[in-house]
Parts: sequence; structure tokens; C-alpha cells
Amino acid sequence: MSKNIVLKKGLDIPVNGAAEPRLSKTVSPDIIAVEPTAFKGFTPRLLVKEGDRVLAGSPVMSDKKNASILLASPVSGTVKEIVRGEKRKLLAVTVQADDVQEYLKSEPKCNDAAEVKETLLNSGLWPFIIQRPYGIVADPAAAPKAIFVSAFSSAPLAADSEYTLGSRIADIQTAVNALAKIAKVYVGIKDADSVFAKIENAEVNIFTGKHPAGNVGVQIAAVKPILKGDVVWTVSLAGLAAIGKFFAKGIYDVRRKVAVAGPAAIETAYVETLPGTPMKTLAGFYGGVADGVRIVSGDILSGKTVGAEGYLGFFDDTVTILREGTDTELFGWAKPVRWSQFSTDHSYFSWLTPWRKYDMDTNLHGGPRAFVMNDAYYAKVLPMGIFPLYLIKACLAGDIDKMEELGIYQVLPEDFALCEYIDPSKNYIQDIIAQGIDLMLKEMA
Repeated sequence: MSKNIVLKKGLDIPVNGAAEPRLSKTVSPDIIAVEPTAFKGFTPRLLVKEGDRVLAGSPVMSDKKNASILLASPVSGTVKEIVRGEKRKLLAVTVQADDVQEYLKSEPKCNDAAEVKETLLNSGLWPFIIQRPYGIVADPAAAPKAIFVSAFSSAPLAADSEYTLGSRIADIQTAVNALAKIAKVYVGIKDADSVFAKIENAEVNIFTGKHPAGNVGVQIAAVKPILKGDVVWTVSLAGLAAIGKFFAKGIYDVRRKVAVAGPAAIETAYVETLPGTPMKTLAGFYGGVADGVRIVSGDILSGKTVGAEGYLGFFDDTVTILREGTDTELFGWAKPVRWSQFSTDHSYFSWLTPWRKYDMDTNLHGGPRAFVMNDAYYAKVLPMGIFPLYLIKACLAGDIDKMEELGIYQVLPEDFALCEYIDPSKNYIQDIIAQGIDLMLKEMA
């Protein structure tokens, strides 16, 4: 039975540059990158070498701790380069794509949970399944108490899933039917008119409220909170579409529509492309020269800065282009009126024009300092039953017992993105939470 869950806490940031609902072009890049760093808990072992021939769906890496977990090439072509960083850390495998794509063909089986797991592992699509707590690639041996899917994103300038994946409802339903053999599936939608409200074989819940209503972690906390010892899996909507297509046609196809947005974008629209696409192929959206702009793979609150030399992230369906905030202001904080600035605290007059959108940039308007000693300040944008300030401080102190008591099992860094945005102390709260999770993984493994 579905529920209508109203979230009273949160914040919608009024930033200019939402992507227009139109497909600007289809991007078929010459080079595609497979980046193992996108997968927390995945320790890569190379399965290919430079010059090897691969098909779309051919495995290029496996997990050293669990060889059955594979990362596959999104395209057919030739392995061009093995990219390594400090201490020979594997950063990426780049593939020179063929003009005409060839797919590795499979015959998927989904009669029971064991066959569904085996099919997903062999397909290379298993890394779409993320395990909570900690946000790591799911353990195939685990028995999750539920599988959660958020069918919308409430983040600023995020891609509209109704536009990008509304036509893929058949593939999504196929994936839900398969995953339901492993555990009960919960789907979160934004309103009863959503095309995803028609999904069957799952509990569909409506989440009404401001951002972060679309965060799957917030939805889990509202429906089935994670306690110590619990395991919950999550899958993105794009992941469901790829999984469903594999079960239907036996091919690895992760092509998706991606929103190109942001105040610094020359035009805002959608492109159809693949994860691992070089940002250079989107040069027309930021003028070809990346000086003075920040190119983010993902949304503006929790995305990753990749620059013009980077690639589209495996899980991302948004590219955000922002102006670097390097300008200085006359009088600084003492300036009496700032009509062009948005404030959550009525410090400026933006509260008088709630309909207005702002050309925001990356300027922090200050530097890091001591935390504001008021947990309610951060709690007003986090609709979860935890004490955010105390959890942040427990992570800073490395106090595992306190972190457990205060809800570390329920959160990922993205859930604290708004806390970081409104923080008058300018601390990197998402990094603090990530460090706390890393400590938990190290000490509790």
C-alpha cells in the first residue's frame, strides 16, 4: 500500500539555468573512460591491456575482493590507455570507440533470486546496485531487507526523470520484476501523476516537499530506517532502465539523456550520451574554453568537479556549468544591500522576491571557521530523525560509538549537501561525513 509522505524540512535553491526539455544532440564520443574511482568499496583488477579489442559489455575490470563483480566497457572498440595516478593507482581505462557499435550478447535468466544475481554479475551491471550503510557496491552474498529507488531528483538543476526516462517505463518495470525476486522494492515518486506511479510489483510512495525529498536516503529514513546490522540496496532510475534492457534484449546499453545546465551554460538542453563521455564533447555548451567556469559532473550540491579534461560520471545524468566566483566585493560582508544574492536567513532582501532565480557562482563569501553551536540550524534542511551537528562532530572526532548512536548508518555525504550550503562556518561537511564513513568501513570491516 502506497503512502503520501510530506517532508516539512528542506530547501529549494533558486538558481538559474535549468535544462530546457529538448534534446540538443546525440553525442557518440571517440573516447570513453571507465573510472573505478566512481565505485566506493571497489578495488580494481585489470582484465585488459592496451591494444585489446572489447565489445560493449565486455568486462575490463573486476573487484580484487570479489572477482564476480565486473566493470564493463560501454562501447566496442580498442583499449587505448591505462591511466594511473600516484603509487600506480588505477584511475581509468580509456577505450577508442568503433564507428559502428557491437554488443556482447547474453541470454539473461531471472527465474529466482540466485539467477537474477548471477545475471547482473555477469552483465557488468551489478555496480549500479549500491549498498547502505556506507554507499558501497553491494555485496552479492548479502540479504537486503529492501531495495529502494528514487524516481526523481529534487536537487537544483537536476535532470527531469519524467523527460529522460519516462519513455523507458517498460525496461524499468522489467528490472523491478527481476529485483523483486531478491527483496521488496520501494519506489519514491514526486506526485500521483508521475508516469512512474504505474510501476507494479513494488510499493510506490509519494514524497512531497523541498530538496532533499528526492534523495533516496531521505526516502529510506521515512519508510524503513536503517538500523545497525541492516542491509538495504539502492538503484538509480537510470540503472533500472539499463538492467531492464539487459533482461529484455541481453545487451549492455547504458546510454542515457543527460541535462546540461547551469548559470554559465551558453545554452541549456539535454544530450543523449554514455557515462565516461569526455567533457570536451560538450564544449559548445560552455564556449569551448573552460577558463573561468567550473564543469561539474552531477548536481551543484554533491557533484564532482571534473573540468574540461574530465568525464561524465557513471551515475550522473546532469552536467552543471558554473562561473568561478573569483570576484571581490566592495565592502564585502558589510555591504548593506545585495539584490543579486540569495540568503536563507533573511540577511538580504531575497525573501521579498521568492519567485526570483539567481546566477549563482562558486564564491564561498568567506572561509572556514568554528561551527555554529545550534543543531536546529542544520536540522531545518535535513528531514531525517538525526542530530546533524552532533553527527558531524562525532565524525570529526572519530568517535565510532557516537557515530553509531547518531545515525551514521542512515546517511551518505549527499544527504548533508544542504547543511553544507547553508553553513555560515563554510565547512566542507560532505567531506567530513565521507571521512566518518571511511573510518567506519576501516574499523567495522
